[in-house]
Amino acid sequence: MSKDEKSYPNTVAHQEKGDWNPIWSQLEELDPDFLEAYLAFRSVPHREGPLPQKYKELIMIAINAATTHLYAPGVRRHMQNAIKAGASKEEILETIQLTTVMGIHSCNLAVPILMEEFDKLDQSQSEP
Repeated sequence: MSKDEKSYPNTVAHQEKGDWNPIWSQLEELDPDFLEAYLAFRSVPHREGPLPQKYKELIMIAINAATTHLYAPGVRRHMQNAIKAGASKEEILETIQLTTVMGIHSCNLAVPILMEEFDKLDQSQSEP
């Protein structure tokens, strides 16, 4: 079966959901089978398990904001997902604060993103 004939359901699902790291586009071009396998593995705790989606997103914020990772696009994407799942500004801030036990850099990265995301939310809710 050629590459064009294969189905990549996890890749498509991540793209459609907006849970897409732009670097994955390059990996998709280089080795779509590997990317599909990675996304299938990565998706298991997001599809299954007892934690509500909001808490999963808060954990992903912490992982992306952690001093050992400091990945701003992931912080933003998972903050947006957490807000959609019902997380409050205070819950997200506490998640960031808990992450600082690894280093204050988590706040330096994530707090400005938190303010931007809630400013955008406030603006969108005030528009007719």
